[in-house]
Amino acid sequence: MHVIDNEGIFDNIEYMTYICTMIITQEDKFYVAEALELGVVSQGTTIEQAKNNLSEAVALYLEDVKMSPKKLQQQKAPLVSVLKVEYA
Repeated sequence: MHVIDNEGIFDNIEYMTYICTMIITQEDKFYVAEALELGVVSQGTTIEQAKNNLSEAVALYLEDVKMSPKKLQQQKAPLVSVLKVEYA
């Protein structure tokens, strides 16, 4: 695969896939998306925009931290559950 930019052609770029748990909440006029395992957060004015912005933020984060694929796979998805609390 070749990637062309202003500097020239780069060969042998390896792309990896990372799957994580995402939650989206609405806060005022924005949707806030968070990748739970990584603690990466982004936002957008629509759900789709929040998802796309989070995807870009996660990709940049993963490029920056340079974690090995094995270490990334060891991160466990958080337990998501419902809590019922009775109060007066």
